[in-house]
Amino acid sequence: MLGERSVILSILFGLSVSSGLAAAESPPASTPAKTVTRVNLTAAQIVDKHVVARGGLSAWRAVQTLSLSGKMDAGSGDSQARAMRVARRARAPVGNAVLTPAVATADKAETDKQVQLPFALQIKRPNQSRLEIEFAGKTAIQVYDGTQGWKVRPFLNRDTVEPFTAQEAKAAADTDDMIEALVDYAAKGTRVELEGVEPVAGHDCYKLKLTMKGDRIRHVWIDTQSFLDVKVEGTPRRMDGRMRAVWVYQRDFRPVQGVQMPFLLETAVDGYPGSHKMVIEKVAVNPRLDDALFTKPK
Repeated sequence: MLGERSVILSILFGLSVSSGLAAAESPPASTPAKTVTRVNLTAAQIVDKHVVARGGLSAWRAVQTLSLSGKMDAGSGDSQARAMRVARRARAPVGNAVLTPAVATADKAETDKQVQLPFALQIKRPNQSRLEIEFAGKTAIQVYDGTQGWKVRPFLNRDTVEPFTAQEAKAAADTDDMIEALVDYAAKGTRVELEGVEPVAGHDCYKLKLTMKGDRIRHVWIDTQSFLDVKVEGTPRRMDGRMRAVWVYQRDFRPVQGVQMPFLLETAVDGYPGSHKMVIEKVAVNPRLDDALFTKPK
């Protein structure tokens, strides 16, 4: 699901997106909701209706590549200010890499701003992805070729290709479907159970438990009226010394070449009052993506 992809976006390049969550209209991520267990549909029936609402089985089976671009929040301006300082020091002549009072004041002002970073994400089946983010005047790259991952972080003065960390590699490998985890879920070895009905943003939703390969468990909330997946459980993240639950809220669904895509995703972390958003501006279904895009440089 795209929500799961957005969680991967939030842990890249050492950029702590969620560590500076914006104190703005955040979803009630950590508020427990009363579950109503009496429903008239089975889990399989809910999934069938969901797939239809997202465009239909044949439309999703035909999707082999996707290209998305837009802007994403990156916490407060503090991360960008630090990166800009690193970049300035890297460019400064030896012995002159010192911040002037004016520059220091400007950096302090940036820490109070919410940062939006342009991004471009390209995905190719079975499990290849390439992410580019413009940050601090440079372009960072993160690629997963289905087996291994690599990244380049020039804004941290790291222009060499680095391998994924163990955490990043596991997250990429666990995202074993392009966008729609519930399409052909049984063939993927996923079991789906209905746990009841819970409210999400004022709308009743079916809460589904997905048990995937390796006994990985995720929950998805399907709107009882639209049958769209409006909330997705993301990969837990370690923050402040403990593992915290992550939720991704998917909104503003629009049709794109036969499939329904969310154009606004908002990620919330348990115990944090804010959230960060990813706004998708352009989506292309089945663009031509050369394999070289996912090949590690020599």
